[in-house]
Amino acid sequence: MNIALIAHDRKKDDLVRFAVAYKPIFEKHTLYATGTTGLRIMEATELPVHRFQSGPLGGDQEIGAMVAQNSMDVIFFFRDPLTAQPHEPDVTALVRLCDVYAIPLATNMGTAEVLVRGLGRGDLDWRNIVKEDSDQKDG
Repeated sequence: MNIALIAHDRKKDDLVRFAVAYKPIFEKHTLYATGTTGLRIMEATELPVHRFQSGPLGGDQEIGAMVAQNSMDVIFFFRDPLTAQPHEPDVTALVRLCDVYAIPLATNMGTAEVLVRGLGRGDLDWRNIVKEDSDQKDG
């Protein structure tokens, strides 16, 4: 599955620790991340991560484009609700796209724990069926 890992500045340490803790699950999937977050995850886990631009420079929109193309399966986006973000419209647009396309999205550690454990058990394998149906319609 294609998994995006995104974190606001004050949440990057949390996401890095999360990625380290669940490396055995993440290593079975293709990882994508915004700029600095991706670099920090690669350094901490030694997992390959496709890095997009940083969020304020369009990384959130790049991931959103993958969602709109049905190419992203799960997003872990550790948001900082207490700090104003200069690219908040992009964040809102990404969350909206996840809702439109039914892409599982965890925006905090509690939800991320449940989602990653489901990923490890295969609870999200339904995404493969959704992608196959989409490919057949396009084909």
